[in-house]
Parts: sequence; structure tokens; C-alpha cells
Amino acid sequence: MDRTRTWLITGVSGGLGRALAEAALAHGDTVIGTLRRADQFADFEALAPGRSIAAQLDVTEPADQVGIAIRSAATHTGRLDVVVNNAGYGLVGAVEEVSEDEARSAMETNFFGPLKVIKAALPFLRAQGGGHIVNISSAAGILGSPGLGLYNAAKFALEGLSEALAGELRPLGIHVTIVGPGAFRTDWAGGGLRHATALVEDYREITAQTRKRLDAMDGAQPGDPAKAAEAILAVLDTDRPPTRLALGSDAIQAVERKMATVRADLETWRETSLSTAFAP
Repeated sequence: MDRTRTWLITGVSGGLGRALAEAALAHGDTVIGTLRRADQFADFEALAPGRSIAAQLDVTEPADQVGIAIRSAATHTGRLDVVVNNAGYGLVGAVEEVSEDEARSAMETNFFGPLKVIKAALPFLRAQGGGHIVNISSAAGILGSPGLGLYNAAKFALEGLSEALAGELRPLGIHVTIVGPGAFRTDWAGGGLRHATALVEDYREITAQTRKRLDAMDGAQPGDPAKAAEAILAVLDTDRPPTRLALGSDAIQAVERKMATVRADLETWRETSLSTAFAP
């Protein structure tokens, strides 16, 4: 692109959000990065004084509060070119083990938070006649895994919303891209991971395997967040950006496994599926 962009990225204290902010700033762009605590502002704003702008936001706040924060940020910079929903966390626990409060909290952060940000940003993007929404999902957003059911549910919901939104916004010149990373070396599997407090004995082995796998992964993930950030920047420069971008060989494998499973079930049960119509 000939001009620089203005970004809004939620959750820039670390991980992929921070890597993406740093990559955008390195390309000369302006980044409004949201943080939950004011004591994190100075560190972020020191990245590129005048172009790295910290904004306090907790995406679990009521929609009107989120809207005020987004409108303030957009008014401050004069435009929004890229809106990235990155803030979120993982939750480990069998579906039966996860309490209603834990489930609602996970959905509030991982799904309703992005929804509130999108709805607050869209009036600005529509008024501009263009822009790009990037929703950070996960390989877990397309393939369910035992012990991660509520995290899967939130990311599946985000992906369904994103696909519909892409169709609604394409005629308005606004793009939507779902980014589905595999295992990247961030704090997601470490301090950023939450665990269901209840334990149902019948699931002990299943959830233990999930916890053990994630513990072993922490700090040894194959994915480089800086390279993921550059990959995201690359697709933003294309005339026809993808609706879905898988990042990492494990993410590609997850998509391929899902496609193969769906195809196998479809073919195996095709006649049964077709038998449900009224007789001619």
C-alpha cells in the first residue's frame, strides 16, 4: 500500500498481539493497542512514540464502555484501517467439568468481546468505505479437542460470525479474515491458560492428557509469533485477502483433518441424508 495504516489491536501486552503491533510499527504504521492496566501503557508507547498509542480496555466490559473506548481511539487517530481482535485466553476442562460461570467468562472474553469491538468499529469502517477486520481464532476454532470444549465453542462461534460478517461487509469494501494459528511460542499455554476448578473422576485421564500436552508444549511451540505477524501483514496487502488464514503446519493439519472427517461422514451417510425428502 502507498500509505501507512492505522491499526486497533486488542491485547498487546504480549504474545501474538504484541508481535503484530511491533511488526506494524516497524512498517511505519500507527497502532492503537488496548491494555487492561494503565501501568502497561508506558512500555507500549515507548515502542514508537507518537505511533504506538495505548488505550485502556477490558473487552468483558459492557458494550457501551467498549464503544466509548473504540470511538475515542478512532477519533484520536482520525481513521481505522485494520481492527484486530486478539485478546483472549484458553480454558482447559471437560465440558461437564466447566462451571456455568467459567463457561460464560470464556465466551465473554473470546466471543462477545470481539463482537462488541466489531460493532463499535463498524460505523467508522463503513463511513470510510473500507477497512479490514482480523479475528484471531485458533486451530481449535475448526477442530474440537477433548478437554478444550468451551474454548472450542468460543472460537467456533467467532469463526461462524466472521464468515457471515465477511459476506455482509464485502459489498461495502470491508474485508474480514479469520486467522487460525496452531501452536505459537506465546504465553497461551502457560500463564494465560485457565483450568476448570471442578474435576469429574471419569474425565480425569482425558483432561490430564490435555493438561500434560499443553504443559509440555509451553515454551517449545514451533510457531514464531514474529513470523506470524509478518504473514498477517502480507495478506493485508493483497487485492483478495483470504477469509481464513491457517498459520503453522499443525494448523493446516487440523483443517485437513476436519475436512477429511466431514467428507468421510458425508459420503458414508449420503443415502441416509438424501432419503429424508418427501416422495415425488
